[in-house]
Amino acid sequence: MTVQGKPRKAAIAAWIGSALEYYDFFIYGTAAALVFSKIFFPSSSPATGTLLALATFGVGYLARPVGAFVLGHVGDKFGRKKVLVTTLVMMGASTFLVGCLPTYDQVGLLAPIMLVVLRLLQGFSVSGEQAGANSMTLEHAPEQRRAYYTSFTLNGTQAGQIIATAIFLPIAALPEEDLLSWGWRVPFWLSIAVAVVGLVIRRTLEETPAFEQEVATDTVAKMPLAVLFREQWRDVLRVVVAAVIASVSTIFTVHGLSYAVNTMGLERGPMLWVGVLANVAAVITIPLWGRLSDRVGRKPIFVGGSLGCAALMFAYLWSISIGSYALIFVTGIVMFGIVHSATSGVWPSFYGEMFTTRVRLSGMAIGTQIGFAIAGFAPTVATAVAGTGQESWLGVSLITAVLCLVNVAAVATAKETYKVPTEQLGRKAPVTA
Repeated sequence: MTVQGKPRKAAIAAWIGSALEYYDFFIYGTAAALVFSKIFFPSSSPATGTLLALATFGVGYLARPVGAFVLGHVGDKFGRKKVLVTTLVMMGASTFLVGCLPTYDQVGLLAPIMLVVLRLLQGFSVSGEQAGANSMTLEHAPEQRRAYYTSFTLNGTQAGQIIATAIFLPIAALPEEDLLSWGWRVPFWLSIAVAVVGLVIRRTLEETPAFEQEVATDTVAKMPLAVLFREQWRDVLRVVVAAVIASVSTIFTVHGLSYAVNTMGLERGPMLWVGVLANVAAVITIPLWGRLSDRVGRKPIFVGGSLGCAALMFAYLWSISIGSYALIFVTGIVMFGIVHSATSGVWPSFYGEMFTTRVRLSGMAIGTQIGFAIAGFAPTVATAVAGTGQESWLGVSLITAVLCLVNVAAVATAKETYKVPTEQLGRKAPVTA
């Protein structure tokens, strides 16, 4: 394969793998919002059942930091490819088994316990997915196009959400009895095909030149985590705080859907279509934001996207509160499909460029997954603080805005890296191109 072809292959493999893996991850979120409160927590009140179902979605994020430490170590010591194959197999198996679980009516408390265990396995798996794919594409990418190529990892993530939500559209249209008995299981069973296709693709990947150079010169860190926290702990902390921007995604995807359907009584179908169309827009805009970032820098794009999300979440949730489908579609697509995509198009390169090759996968995995763990519980916290009533949209919007402003503060303290040569990334005194 030509030198020019390797970045493209790495980007395509990252896109497909992320799309397949996040299909698994987000069908769980959709099912948690629409179904799980009725089949795993039926003895609770409707409000409590919804809160418990959303909490199982958040539980998956608890396993992410643990998985990040383990898979980060593996990726920086043994290679990026090993992590990408491992995460795909684990995610496919755990997701398939969710579809096989008995309900609360069949086995009682054992049902939600098994659900939580499998959700933890999902979270452990996904913790190394994005960091591994981002490291792979960044280290294969040409110097002045790193953001563009790495943006395809997040582009694939959005595609996975499209597939997950689109598959739930006909499922959600089933009669209630069929939906709760067998319909919800079908998207989970399809993960077997997901795992097989993804495994075939990722086994053909080549290791990155940067990691191969470390192996050739015997400079691979024996204890990557020790090196990371000794030399770059500030960057890890910065990524943790910046990664809280993922709260916009979880609140839009999970809380917004639950609030619309379970609180406001809006139709499931149109609300699922909001997610589909917003993610279609994101698939288009994410690489465009990445390309623009390669020209003007990471920080302006990132900060602008965060501030825009802080303002637009008010408009989106308010639209749901008044039941205006037209406004829901417009504000949802603009906020998530366009404005939030500015952050998604930039952070895969921006976070990775903070670290040296020796600790890049560990630094990205640990930093993002701790931040994502906070974001994963954002829907639960927002629901618990703001309540489940019709006026809860304002409290949830305020919480989201605060999290976005925290993200802006973290990004503002980081160095601009878009002109730093790849071999100089993460060094204390980088030499600009």
